[in-house]
Amino acid sequence: MNTTCHSEYLKLKAVFIKSAKNAFISNIKLESEWQELNYLSLPKYCASLEEYRAFENYLRSNDIEINHFPANESTSIDSIYCRDASIATDFGMIICNMGKNGRANEPKVQEHVYRDNNIPILGTINAPGTVEGGDVAWLDKKTMAVGHTYRTNEEGIMAASTIPLANASTASCELFTATSLGNLDGSSYIS
Repeated sequence: MNTTCHSEYLKLKAVFIKSAKNAFISNIKLESEWQELNYLSLPKYCASLEEYRAFENYLRSNDIEINHFPANESTSIDSIYCRDASIATDFGMIICNMGKNGRANEPKVQEHVYRDNNIPILGTINAPGTVEGGDVAWLDKKTMAVGHTYRTNEEGIMAASTIPLANASTASCELFTATSLGNLDGSSYIS
């Protein structure tokens, strides 16, 4: 059984998340970081905790196993968006290199958690390359789209394309760049 999966459409069975409590840590941390990270307004700490509890309850009610990334003072409040720091594949994790300086420590923290849980690390995106997992989408079992954005640069995309997915003789991956990817009224589009 796979410990990771790069499906964007199959039923979710287990997930790593970072709760509002573990990401935001305190009102003081929120107040000191929200503007620099370009939030539109200061998140409400207590309301965020309550909303996240409801989110976790929803996951549990659908029989989804929840694993938590721990609180870590070296990461920013943006670490609540934990998908950005790594890319899940059927064979293990790819550790990203964040395009936003304020998030530079997140990938290393996640890597430690994956290693502690015996989840294979397939490779790491290193500078000057940057890739954020939020700019990545698996279109099918063999096609990964990577958006060329202000957070993901060409060097990072090239580095991601060189990371072998498990045994190269049994697995291969097509990679292409996209400037936009979405779904409008059930019709997929890529440009």
